[in-house]
Amino acid sequence: MGIIDSIGNLVMKNRIEDLEKCVNNPHDTQQRVLRQLLQTAENTFYGKEHNFSGIRNYEQFKRQVPVNDYHDLFPYIEKLLKGEQNVLWPTPIKWFAKSSGTTGAKSKIIPVSTEGLEQCHYQGGRDMLALYINNYPDAKLFSGKNLSIGGSQETNYNNQNGFYTGNISAVVMKNLPFWAQFGRTPGLEITMMTNWEEKIRKIAEITSLQKITSLAGSPMWMLLLLQHIIKEQKIEHIQEIWPDLEVFFHGSVSFGPYRPLYESLDKNSSLRYLEIFNATEGFFGLQDQKYDNSLLLMLNYGIFYEFIPEKEYSEDNPKVVPLSEVEEGKNYSMVISTNSGLWRYKIGDTVKFTSTNPYRFVISGRTKHCINIFGEDLFVEHAEKALSRASRETNAVMRDFTAAPFFYDRQKKGYHEWLIEFVRPPQDRQEFREILDRELCNLNDDYASKRKEDIAIEAPVVREMPQDTFYEWLKQKNKLGGQHKIPRLSNSREFVEELLAIQKSLQKEI
Repeated sequence: MGIIDSIGNLVMKNRIEDLEKCVNNPHDTQQRVLRQLLQTAENTFYGKEHNFSGIRNYEQFKRQVPVNDYHDLFPYIEKLLKGEQNVLWPTPIKWFAKSSGTTGAKSKIIPVSTEGLEQCHYQGGRDMLALYINNYPDAKLFSGKNLSIGGSQETNYNNQNGFYTGNISAVVMKNLPFWAQFGRTPGLEITMMTNWEEKIRKIAEITSLQKITSLAGSPMWMLLLLQHIIKEQKIEHIQEIWPDLEVFFHGSVSFGPYRPLYESLDKNSSLRYLEIFNATEGFFGLQDQKYDNSLLLMLNYGIFYEFIPEKEYSEDNPKVVPLSEVEEGKNYSMVISTNSGLWRYKIGDTVKFTSTNPYRFVISGRTKHCINIFGEDLFVEHAEKALSRASRETNAVMRDFTAAPFFYDRQKKGYHEWLIEFVRPPQDRQEFREILDRELCNLNDDYASKRKEDIAIEAPVVREMPQDTFYEWLKQKNKLGGQHKIPRLSNSREFVEELLAIQKSLQKEI
């Protein structure tokens, strides 16, 4: 092992001691985080409005501060967007991360503080390396470069009020500390390019000549890059270009559908895979064990966690429990209070704890049905609005629908497959599909970015199902009547394949 690896590994191993203190004292750590958050923000507009200075314990915090969704916090975020400061958090907010998936808005605009970047997102990056090295003492990450890649990243400056907006990967990249910039590739000039085809060519051209020891990013974007390199270099396995590659740190979407494809590009299955849970709102979890995909909940990143039990998801005033009251094997919706000024904020992700000593979990889904295999965050709300528009403009009448992703194969991209039962079919089936696609782009920035020039998702496929297909599916499942409903959107193809099996021959493709 070289001197650089030895020094790097030693620095990262020292971080493990701090992690172990938090892991061994989870409730004290979380109570300390809550006190620090409240004390820091007590003189903000929101802090005064909810009397943060008078809160002495968690029960008071629950009584005085409401559970919020994006709509509840948006009036405060809007003040920040208009140039006001000290609204939700005392330090100046100059960066906002864009994230889709909210009723009535094309994108959510999430404030990102300096503390949020340094104590949460960047600390997550350091701990990711520390945990990996702790599990694999022979790691040689620092002898080469980390190739980090995201989607089309861009930041926009608001001249009037002096702030920047962009997706979270762009915000993080723009503010990276020197230690992180030194060890990664490509440079910011290429990373921030918005033309995906040009960017992927540039990244492939530069990195194919470099020593790459690790990959980090979304499985979708990284797969597109690896497929491009393998095709251009006329090789079978990625190690023919990067023989020292040892690990892929992945997050943002489910890795399950992608794993077989990665393994097909991976010589002798030598590449290691470690999952992370980082989102627009914060960095929440890291895989800390070799053979367990559960994620360790990160307790000292300036985030106070609460959880809504599954049966309470749809309630106006849901029961909320602290970390100390969660149970293994049950689904919870995450509620966070952060050092960027998100207070008791429902992020929409659901988790299931696999262990409470220490606190480890798996991501179990979303509180709302959605498709998020390609990073598109497509919600039922978007689907219903787009289908309504397509039906109206083609004089169609719909009875039922469901949709799921069709996954990548080794050479091709994925797409969404829509099964629709019409009472009256569209006058022009091709036009129906084009309107559906167009409206989804209009309603959802993330979907639009993945569909732009077929970057990551090809045009949707719409299959017209025969009458009573969905009825028969419900009948076979013994779900006729009552509150049973057709699953509208799913990351899994289970429902789609069952429906297609009912009608054995493929239906006409619109």
